[in-house]
Amino acid sequence: MSTAPAHAGDGDGYASTLKGTKKSENNGTGTIGAQVKVQYSGSTHSGHGSGALTSADSDWTPPGCWYAPTYTSAEFRKVRQSIYFAVVHDPDGDDFRGEISDENQKYAKDEYHDGDKGRYWAAVQNPDAPYEEQWACDKPPFWVPQGKKPPVKQAVSPEILAGLAYQQIQVPGTKVSLAPAKASKVNLPTWVWLDKGRFKPVSVTASLTVPGFSISATTTATPAGLTIEPGTDDAELLPASGSCPANSDGSIGREYTEGSAEETPPCGVTYLRSSGDGTFDLRATATWKISWKGSDGTGGDLPDGQYGRDQAVRVREVQAVNR
Repeated sequence: MSTAPAHAGDGDGYASTLKGTKKSENNGTGTIGAQVKVQYSGSTHSGHGSGALTSADSDWTPPGCWYAPTYTSAEFRKVRQSIYFAVVHDPDGDDFRGEISDENQKYAKDEYHDGDKGRYWAAVQNPDAPYEEQWACDKPPFWVPQGKKPPVKQAVSPEILAGLAYQQIQVPGTKVSLAPAKASKVNLPTWVWLDKGRFKPVSVTASLTVPGFSISATTTATPAGLTIEPGTDDAELLPASGSCPANSDGSIGREYTEGSAEETPPCGVTYLRSSGDGTFDLRATATWKISWKGSDGTGGDLPDGQYGRDQAVRVREVQAVNR
């Protein structure tokens, strides 16, 4: 499991980096990139055969955007000055120069909270989210005193970080062990199993820390079962549902051992015809239970995750020998 920090899924705050001086679509201000990033640690790096989870709930997606404590008073004053300077020197800036000037004057009424403890909070986009969800946070930057929670929807929280951590989790591959290993036989059960040593819980922690503000959440994926798709309709699954639950030790199915030939595998498939000169693509999809715990004591469950892959299975006719 990797423990190196990663910088992903944090997007650009205060809309997006100002390119030229084109007007931002979400708040009409032109923008500067955020200086606060969500940090990730844990099982975030992919290895051989590993991959990211897909939510089993099609209605659930990680947060597309959120509001985070982004700028000190001095930093935000410079941001606004930079925006105005860019607009003044933009040949196409006439249409919104006055609007930005008015906004700057509103912020200046409070002297940009010079000397106050706190930060300006701004929108942050998740670059991996659909475009519409990224831009759903359209509130201009606002001041929040240190220690106070802003009364706005999508203010960054452990639950939001938990969803972002979910998006970063890399789980082990689901290349299953088979018996027979070289070629399955028509009408004879093929045993399928996953070893407990490779199939174990993995976690990712997402954290956000700036002076005076620090929160985190750890999201954990725990193996719950395996679903088998034989790659052909001419097959029977064991069990019939094709869903093999995880054992108490984290393994799935049972390893074939000498003397088990007359037994029915707890997890397997019986092919009813040969694959001929080719192979069948057996797909093994693991289901992972997802839970999270926040730095403030909150926690709960998120939708199950799934990750699967295909592997080629050659199926041969049983050869009878006449004597």
